Amino acid sequence: MSNGKTTTNHESIRRWAEERGGTPATVKRTKEGDEPGVLRLDFEPRDESLEPIGWDEFFEKFDKEDLAFLHQDRTESGQLSRFHKFVNRSSAQ
Repeated sequence: MSNGKTTTNHESIRRWAEERGGTPATVKRTKEGDEPGVLRLDFEPRDESLEPIGWDEFFEKFDKEDLAFLHQDRTESGQLSRFHKFVNRSSAQ
């Protein structure tokens, strides 16, 4: 991946997602009660298997699971990239 970056900064993650029309979500089938399950960012067209959650809930789970955000800002052609994934913070360093 060209120009890959990793961050744990909440505002940077939120800004990256919102610039691309992304919203915080959880995989519906992985939820346990009121606890969000596997975290995702949902983009248009919306994924039916995901359930929207608030940013506060998203980042609470993000920190609890000790995650980092691996992402690409732009594609090789210069367009905004949506490439991202959540990785363990210890493996991201």
